[in-house]
Amino acid sequence: MVDGAVNQNTSNSSPILTFERNMATIAAGGGITFAGKLFLNVFRLITAVILARILKADQYGMYSIALSVSNIAVGLAVFGLDSALVRYVAILTSRRDEEGIWGTLQVGIGFATLLSVIVGTCLYGLAFYLAQHLFHELRLAPLLQLVGVIVPLLTLSELLAGANRGFKRMDYPVIAQYIFQPIFRLILILALAFTGFNVALAIITYGLADLAASLLLLHFLNRRFPLRRPMRAARWDLRAILKFSAPVWLSEMLVQFHSNIQQLILGTLNTITGVGIFSAANQITSVSGQFSSSINISAKPVVAELHDRGDLKQLGRIYQTANKWALMVQLPVFLIMVLFPVQILSLFGKSFTEGAIALSILALADLVNVGTGMGGIIIDMTGYTKLKLVNSILRLIVYLGLDILLIPRWGLMGAAVAALVGEATVNLLRLGQVFVLFRLIPYNWSFIKPITAGVLALTSILIIKPWLSPNASLLFTVINAGILLAVYAGASLLMGLSHEELALLDLMRKRARKMVSKGSIGKGLND
Repeated sequence: MVDGAVNQNTSNSSPILTFERNMATIAAGGGITFAGKLFLNVFRLITAVILARILKADQYGMYSIALSVSNIAVGLAVFGLDSALVRYVAILTSRRDEEGIWGTLQVGIGFATLLSVIVGTCLYGLAFYLAQHLFHELRLAPLLQLVGVIVPLLTLSELLAGANRGFKRMDYPVIAQYIFQPIFRLILILALAFTGFNVALAIITYGLADLAASLLLLHFLNRRFPLRRPMRAARWDLRAILKFSAPVWLSEMLVQFHSNIQQLILGTLNTITGVGIFSAANQITSVSGQFSSSINISAKPVVAELHDRGDLKQLGRIYQTANKWALMVQLPVFLIMVLFPVQILSLFGKSFTEGAIALSILALADLVNVGTGMGGIIIDMTGYTKLKLVNSILRLIVYLGLDILLIPRWGLMGAAVAALVGEATVNLLRLGQVFVLFRLIPYNWSFIKPITAGVLALTSILIIKPWLSPNASLLFTVINAGILLAVYAGASLLMGLSHEELALLDLMRKRARKMVSKGSIGKGLND
């Protein structure tokens, strides 16, 4: 019944939005998401540097493996119900159906919590077997048991975040998960740093910070939808919710699995130290791609609406403009990572600098992912979900095959090459699929400007390098990076900004003034 209502075509009752308004919507939503993600990832990077220096590469490698296992366990336990909560709570809220909302919250949170307890218990019981036979490192066993204990906590925070998003409160998860949680975690680490801090305490602080975020999310949810009500004052639709969540879960699990499997294979076929170094490199590249990810998230509803109206011409313009914005931001970041990989990794400690080549290759993989456009979003939002599942399976096969083939031979570099080939394969495939389905490509002649600016910035560094060698000191590295960014920005401005870019800058200025005048982060996020 709910699905039938949602699937009705309402495009005739919606105002036709112009290209400029659609791009403004994408820019505004992407900016909000990017700000939250940037704050989260910067704090994660700071935390990773501190933990790497306290624990050293060996223990940090075990910590990274334990968290990878926890991510997979949480992905199994959530079962796509976080996405189901977003969808069904939003629908039932619009109908003012409190019984349906209460039943959906019970089903979504209750079912996933039960699964998380089962998954956590299994992980706790299998900890010694996995440590000995999979990772060949018995020291991992008590850490995996700790992970088994905190799996229900980690699962609960994802479910509560989904429920809050269902009420269209995007600011609540940002405040709890992107701001409060990393700050609270860092405070715990610093407070315990001088008390014999070890990898077990690092995992405990991770769980405690997530518990604190869950309590805050629960407070937000109760403020929006009071939870003190009889359990039976609800209407349950378990079948419909699970029917929706199961395919979403399968697709997301493949993505989640391939994101964590490399570190597990690296720990199995290479060394624990190698896992720590590779994890540090991944931390760096994960921060660099957040702008593109934020733009893509914000573009989802616009893409869906344009496809529903059959406006492929405007969809093509958005495809190209969004890709250009993402590439403009990503290109100088890519150059910095490729030119100064040793200096960047040295922030984690001298033992991490042997991953410099791997970092450069991962930076190229990230550039390929960003530079091929939001083909994955277009495929998702136009209803080609089976194609999305096929792409996810193919990516996993490529990753697994190349990891098993290359890691024993090349170690860290083998894992990085596998990531590059995997990302290039699936993104080029998506690019081709979008072209075949809609005759759209993510490029036009305006891409010459950022590429030219990138070449000029690279040339400037190559010229000054003999006099300001980044190998001499960290200060010289910062100066080099500053010059690169200045030349890139200057060249881009001299070549002129497009109408869309001028509109984006104007929008950012207006939104900043609006948020300051309101004096409320929560209101600003939801405007």
